[in-house]
Parts: sequence; structure tokens; C-alpha cells
Amino acid sequence: MPSLLILNGPNLNLLGTRQPEVYGRITLDDINALCAAEATRVGYTVDCLQSNHEGALIDAVHAARGLHGGIVLNAGAYTHTSVALMDAISSAAVPVVEVHLSNIHARETFRHKSYIAPVALGQICGFGAQGYVLAIQALVAHLGSGDGSAP
Repeated sequence: MPSLLILNGPNLNLLGTRQPEVYGRITLDDINALCAAEATRVGYTVDCLQSNHEGALIDAVHAARGLHGGIVLNAGAYTHTSVALMDAISSAAVPVVEVHLSNIHARETFRHKSYIAPVALGQICGFGAQGYVLAIQALVAHLGSGDGSAP
């Protein structure tokens, strides 16, 4: 069965307790279970990984090549700072959908710039945990198109 990588960056391990007024009360375990259920529904499996370390995220992107059909990525704060993560995505040639629980464009100005967006298929933000489900659906549609075009 084909697989997807659900990759979460810094501080997402604290979901449920960190700024619940912004991120809600859902935990990362809840999101991982939601992703596994959606992936199963559409005929995929998922591997879920979270790291607070930029290098570990980059290593995961590199390792996804040839192993996973695509990546759902919530890079957390690295979204706004990591040229290295952007370069890894570009180099690995694995389709990525960028996800954020909150609407980063309605928050502080520094959050409006994403280094991930230019190398991602698309960006989903502001829909909470449902954004991960939407990202899985978008990746599956993209992978099923067979022509490499965005969904």
C-alpha cells in the first residue's frame, strides 16, 4: 500500500496545551490518528514524525524520497525561517503540501512569509486539524493524476 509522511516541526508536540486559544485543544496524537484514519480511507498508510530539530526534519524529507508518495508538512516556526528546509524539499523531489492549524496570514506579520510555499504543491491554513485531512486528499489527488500537475 502506498504511504505518506506526516511531518511536524517544532513545538507541535505541545499541542493541546500550548496556546489553546490559537491552536485548539487537539493533541498531536489526535492529529496523527486523524491522518491515519483518512489515509486508510483513501488507500494509503502514513508514517508520522515530529521533531523540534531542523536537521531531523531535513533528514526526514531526504529519506522520504523513494519511500513515501508525498509529505504533509507543518514546519511550525521553521516555515518562516528555514531556507535549508526549503532546499531539502526542492532537492528531494517529493510532493509536499504545507499545513498550518492557524491562519498564518491573519497573524503577526513575520508569519506571513513562508519559505515552504514556493516549493510546495499548495498551502492549507486556518482550518485546524481538518487541514491535515485536506492535505492528504490533495496529495492523493495529485499522486493519482499521474501527470505531475497540482490537484
